[in-house]
Amino acid sequence: MSRIGKQPITVASGVDVKIDASSVTVKGPKGEMTSPLFDGITLSQEGTVLQLACADLGNKKMKGNFGLCRALLANNIIGVSEGFKKILELRGVGYRAQAQGKKLNLSLGFSHPVEYQLPDGVDVQVEKSNIIISGFDKQKIGQVAAEIRAYRPPEPYKGKGVRYVGEYVAMKEGKKA
Repeated sequence: MSRIGKQPITVASGVDVKIDASSVTVKGPKGEMTSPLFDGITLSQEGTVLQLACADLGNKKMKGNFGLCRALLANNIIGVSEGFKKILELRGVGYRAQAQGKKLNLSLGFSHPVEYQLPDGVDVQVEKSNIIISGFDKQKIGQVAAEIRAYRPPEPYKGKGVRYVGEYVAMKEGKKA
């Protein structure tokens, strides 16, 4: 049995859950999200606790979907109630970021500034050399953070670039004379 799939999900106060035949809609103070229910997986609600059940745990694909479905649903509930955030750090001389509405202007040592258009449901704040990406959809926040980091990933000799806060970058030794 899936260890993740069999864990119950507690619904936070202020969050409404609507269960359909093939999907679950979660609505909270931060937004509304829909998560799929795969074939053979059923969802039951008892008060503020949601419990998933799987019809055939011998099937490897269904067993994987069981855990996936539970993780997606739990992330949706946390997202619409509390939200998610990722923090990126700029390291390098002259590396700057500036948020302007739904755009993020980055100066990353290129001959031109980089403009990143933010998707709906994602907010950005810039504090000194940190970029704080927040919103209610965990997948979108991770994707935006990865795309911004991909413009200038941290290099291993001086450590310059865009990195996640707390990310370890293995530093290499330079040339020996």
